[in-house]
Amino acid sequence: MQQYIWQTLTTTLFCLSVFLNPTNAIELDETTRTVQLEESGKTVILTPEQVKRGKRLFNNSCAQCHNGGITKTNPNIGLELESLSLATPPRDNINSLIEYMKRPNSYDGVTSIAELHPSIQSAEIFPKMRNLTDEDLFAIAGHILVQPKVAAEKWGGGKIYY
Repeated sequence: MQQYIWQTLTTTLFCLSVFLNPTNAIELDETTRTVQLEESGKTVILTPEQVKRGKRLFNNSCAQCHNGGITKTNPNIGLELESLSLATPPRDNINSLIEYMKRPNSYDGVTSIAELHPSIQSAEIFPKMRNLTDEDLFAIAGHILVQPKVAAEKWGGGKIYY
């Protein structure tokens, strides 16, 4: 009986340590967390907390239309680096993505689409954008730029993956 109690206790403690230990989450290395900050090529290393926060905020505020890096309203333009880099201006860095989330323009950069795309500028139309800070936008942009390294071709890959 004593052996049974001991085995049950050790099994329970092991299970609790596995499920409650935050270090079991996949930790991304610095190379994966390094993203382009600005158009000049300067980079920044995101903290693990910024990556986690960016994912949570993206899932809450953006994933309804951009789940898996696609764009539901225009499947030809996704959030993979190639599409982001071919936009005008290029949106393949943190600062340009933050600018886009504040004041979105069409892919060719000519027309404001703030009334169609959630943004800080149109927060009265899109309530999920109302409380996002610059720090939040930084984390979301970081998430968008880390995902091609984590999910590879699945990020922005469309229906064949999601």
